[in-house]
Amino acid sequence: MNYVIAVLGDRNQAEEAYSALKTESLPSEAMSIVGKGYEIADEFSFIDPSKSSKKQATIMSFWLVPFGFIAGYAFNVSTQYMLFPSLGGFGNHFIGGLFGAIAGAMGSFFVGGGVDLGLGGGDKLPYRNRLKSGKYLIVVKGASNLTNKATRILKQFEPESIQGYVNPME
Repeated sequence: MNYVIAVLGDRNQAEEAYSALKTESLPSEAMSIVGKGYEIADEFSFIDPSKSSKKQATIMSFWLVPFGFIAGYAFNVSTQYMLFPSLGGFGNHFIGGLFGAIAGAMGSFFVGGGVDLGLGGGDKLPYRNRLKSGKYLIVVKGASNLTNKATRILKQFEPESIQGYVNPME
């Protein structure tokens, strides 16, 4: 799903932009005003970093943890390293697999978005800050031809910023 997000300075400007989009026959269900008195940012996962980060880290863990276990097991088999000699070969290979699975879990957390979850999330945080300072967002979602048309219309209102996104989670 493609998104266009425009940051507008006040409520009147946001309402005018929304009306202009409506007069150009953009469907109402594809457009939203986010700000005080309208929709809240939590409904959009790309504005709320915790939703998208948690989902991405979970998805990555489904393949990184098993892959890490297999890689750790195979590494221990190839090196024949005996961390605990009393456990024998299979026990040490299994511990190597557990260490590999832990490494896979760490990879899914750090690469998959867990850092964004803890620290606030890159370019998503400025949207939160702008909403807190009283600004409004116009969000248009849909196919690329719809978002391109919306971008041309929204540029007429000289928004503070206008950004396009592609959300691969949808």
